[in-house]
Amino acid sequence: MTDQSSVVIVGAGHGGAQCAIALRQNGFEGAITVIGREPELPYERPPLSKEYFAREKTFDRLYIRPETFWAEKDVTFRLSTEVTGVDPEAKTVALSDGGTLDYTYLVWATGGDPRRLTCAGADLAGVHAVRTREDCDRLMSEVDAGIRRVVVIGGGYIGLEAAAVLSKLDLEVTLLEAQDRVLARVAGEELSAFYEAEHRAHGVDLRTGTLVECLEGDGHKVTGVRLADGAVLPADAVIVGIGIVPAVAPLLSAGAEGANGVAVDDHCQTNLPGVYAIGDCAQFACAYAGGADMRVESVQNATDMATCVAKAICGNPAPYKAFPWFWSNQYDLRLQTAGINAGYDETVLRGDPETRKFSVVYLREGKVVAVDCVNNAKDFVQGRKLVEAGAQVPAQFLADPAKPLKELLPA
Repeated sequence: MTDQSSVVIVGAGHGGAQCAIALRQNGFEGAITVIGREPELPYERPPLSKEYFAREKTFDRLYIRPETFWAEKDVTFRLSTEVTGVDPEAKTVALSDGGTLDYTYLVWATGGDPRRLTCAGADLAGVHAVRTREDCDRLMSEVDAGIRRVVVIGGGYIGLEAAAVLSKLDLEVTLLEAQDRVLARVAGEELSAFYEAEHRAHGVDLRTGTLVECLEGDGHKVTGVRLADGAVLPADAVIVGIGIVPAVAPLLSAGAEGANGVAVDDHCQTNLPGVYAIGDCAQFACAYAGGADMRVESVQNATDMATCVAKAICGNPAPYKAFPWFWSNQYDLRLQTAGINAGYDETVLRGDPETRKFSVVYLREGKVVAVDCVNNAKDFVQGRKLVEAGAQVPAQFLADPAKPLKELLPA
C-alpha cells in the first residue's frame, strides 16, 4: 500500500469511524478523509433515544474516540459537509461547500435519513425525529420548556424507546402504530404482546391498528394529531419513528445499483470500481436470512462491514459473514436478539413473560434462525450458538427454560 493511495469515507457514524480505525489497524498508510454531515466527531447513536435523552449520559461520553485519537491516527475530518455528487471515472466527489476530493477508494457509510410523514402538517414545528444529537437536543429543550403531551408515531424500537424515556419523565405519552401490533416487522407476536403490556403498565396510551390522517397546528407549531376515524389527540410535540430512507442518492446517480439502498457483493463492494458501501444503507445477500437481499440496521453490521472493507482495501480480503445481533433497552428491560428471523414459520416461548425474563426462539423449516431474549443474557449467548450451527431442535426441548440451550447444540 503506497502513501499515494487515499480513502474517502462518506459518513461519520459507527461504520465510517470503524472503517478509518480498521484501515490504520490493517496497515493502511495513505490519506484518510471522513466526510460528515453533522458538526460532531463520530459518536454512538443508540444512546440518543435512551441514556442521552434521559440525561443519564452527557454527550461527551458518547464519542466513539476522543479528538486526540483521530489526530494520532492521522484521520482528517470534513464536518458539516455533504457529498453532492460522485464521478466514478474521475474518482472524485463533489462537496456541498463547492470543493472536490480525489479518492483511490470510496466508502459510502451514510446510513439513512428518518422517514418523514407525508400528510398535512408534517412540517410543523414540534414534529421530531430521533436520529441525531440535534434532533434530541431540540426535543429535550421542549421538554425543559414544559411540554406535557407527546404523541409518538411508530411502534418500532425507536418509537418504543422514546416512549419509555418520555413516560419516565412523567409526560403524557400516546404511541400510535398503524399495524395490529408493535414490532410487527421484526418480532413475533409473543414479544409484541409483552412490550405492549409493559408500556401500558407504565402509563403509555398505546394504540395499534391506528392510522394518522394529518397533524394539526396553530399555523406554526403542532397542536394535535388527527386520526383516520376523525378523533384528534392533543399534542405539544410529535415524535415520528417510522423507519429510515437510505441516504444514497448521489451514489445511485453515479450509476451504483440498488433497489433498497446500495447493492454490494460479499466484500461490500458496489458495481462501481473502488467504491464500497457499508452499514444501514448497504443491501446485501444475508447468509443468516436464507441469502435474501436486505439491509441490516445495526451497529454490529456497520462496524463489521467496515472492518471487511478495510481488509479488502489493504489486500487481505475476506467475505462478509459476520453474525447479526441487536439490542434494545426499555425501562428496566434489556432485549438482546441473535440472528435474523426473516421467513420464520414457528416460534417457541421459553419461560413466562409475567416474570419479565423469557426468550422467544424462531424456527424456519425446523432450524433455529433467531432468538429474542428479555433480561436473559444466558439464553442470548447460548442461543446464538444454536443459530450459528443452524441447529434443528424439537420445539418441546426449546420450550423448557430449565434446559440450557447449550445442551441442545448438535454434537
